[in-house]
Order: sequence, then structure tokens, then C-alpha cells
Amino acid sequence: MGRAIVVHETGGPDVLRLEERDPGEPGAGQVRVRVAAAGVNFIDVYFRTGLYQRPLPFVAGLEGAGVIDRVAAGVTGFRAGDRVAWASVPGSYADAVVAPPELLVHVPAGVDDDVAAAAMLQGMTAHYLVHGTRTTRPGDTALVHAAAGGVGLLLVQMLKAAGARVLGTCSTEEKAALVRDAGADDVLLYTREDFQAAARRFTGGTGVDVVYDAVGKTTFDGSLASLRPRGLLVLYGQASGPVPPFELRRLSDLGSLFVTRPSLMHYTATRPEFEAHAGAVFGAIAAGRLHVRIGARFALAEAAEAHRAVEGRSTTGKVLLIPAR
Repeated sequence: MGRAIVVHETGGPDVLRLEERDPGEPGAGQVRVRVAAAGVNFIDVYFRTGLYQRPLPFVAGLEGAGVIDRVAAGVTGFRAGDRVAWASVPGSYADAVVAPPELLVHVPAGVDDDVAAAAMLQGMTAHYLVHGTRTTRPGDTALVHAAAGGVGLLLVQMLKAAGARVLGTCSTEEKAALVRDAGADDVLLYTREDFQAAARRFTGGTGVDVVYDAVGKTTFDGSLASLRPRGLLVLYGQASGPVPPFELRRLSDLGSLFVTRPSLMHYTATRPEFEAHAGAVFGAIAAGRLHVRIGARFALAEAAEAHRAVEGRSTTGKVLLIPAR
């Protein structure tokens, strides 16, 4: 009998319960994967708290990597023993998960299972933000909030590789060192300095071309004020809470600004898009051009502690659950 983290009612981290649960045999057109590592992401918190809705009870988690151990009839392109990874398979906080192969990608040699699990959702998110939501050009200026987080560190690296100048924000000197190591041109501690003023100083008073904001409520107004005329605010998360309604006329008053609220699912909606983003991320990792920082590993039974760490912003890089621990 396998194990899984089950949510019977929405709420705090303590609703994450380790239970015996067998995903069963794969049905026609499906495979079963032994999970080597599962990624912990803010979207998992949103489902746990009920901010995003799922029918109860449910097995938590969406992201992971592992090895296929069962292949049902009708599956092509995958076989038992293949190493695979995924970003959107419900029930990934488990020893095993049943999945349709269209949600899986092969993990290339040179990319370890834990790195593959850590890179899927956050790596593809960073990639589409840099190369999909807008096309980054040499000389662009970008402000990256939460730059020491999992997406943040990858964003900084990808933006620099595309030729942008990057200003990162974070909360501590230790995190700032990681952001600098990732290649940021300047880093500020938002606990000590006004990031709007820093963005103006960074650009000689004009404002940055783009702000990447996964924080939401507490940074939204300042992010708008950090942009140049016709600049873009990419609001791709809401760690501090959802942004309250606001009058759209403000965008005109601040310089004909643009705001987008993108989602990974819309940038990987087709198989070619999915493979292109995942392939670019894995290719950069295998070639040594992209470093994925794993900030913490927890046993499957410690899922509640993993969520507390993510919500408390006490970690840097990626948080993983390791079922075998």
C-alpha cells in the first residue's frame, strides 16, 4: 500500500495528513510513476487553503519527477523504466501517481531526479515569463521581487542570459548574496529600502521596463510606480494576498502602463509549447548554464512543515518532498 498526503478539509498546514493510499493500476492511455521527488509550490498552498477550489478530499501536489513502473495499453512514447517529470499532475505528494503521458516529459541524462522535480513548474514559469509574456531584449531593465525564491533565482539567471539588467529584491543579506550569485546587477533589501526609489535610481530616473511580481497585495502599487511609461507589470503570484480591485484609469495616469496576470497552463496549453519550455529548461541545466537551487528537502510525512517553510518565506530556492526519506 502506498502513502499520500490527503486534504479532507481546507485550512492551515495541519490539514495535510499522511495516509495509506494506493493510486491503483493505470487505466488505458495512462502510466504509473514511482515518485522520487515532489515539488512544493505556492499553488499547493492556494489549494490547501481553499483559495483555489478542488473537490474534497484530494491528494495534494502537482509537480514531481520519478520513474515509470507501469504502462497501460494505448501509451506510446513512454515505457517502464523511463525517467520523467511533470508540472501539473494532481496527487503528486505521494509514493506513486497515475498520469496521462501528455503531462509528462522525459528527463535527460545529466539532470538528477530532484533537480528535475525542482525545475519543472518554477523553471518553465521563469522561461515563459522571460520568453513568452514579453520578449526580453539586450539592455532591458527588470525588477524581480522575491528574487531569492525558487522562481526568482531562475528568473534572474534567464533575464541575464537574455541580456537584461536586473534589480532584485529580497529580505536578508544572506538571500541578497544568492541573488547576486545568480547574476543580478543590484539587490536591495525591501525591509530597509524603498524599492520604488531603488528602481528609479537603477534606471537613472526613468523606471524599469518590466516588473516581475509574485508577492501581490503588498507590492502591487509600488510595482506600478517603479515602471517607465508603457512599462509592463507581470503579476504572476500573490504570496501576500490578492490585489484589491483598482480603477483602470490609474494605468493611464502612471504612463499608459500594461498589467498581465499570466498562468503557466496558458503558456503550455499545447504539447509543442510544453515540450519547448521544458526542453529549454532541461537543456540549460544539462549544459551548466542554469543552476537550480534546492533550498530544503522534507520527508513526505513532513508536508505540513514544508508548507510552513514556504509560507513563512524562510527558504531560498526550491522546497521538495522526498517520499523515500
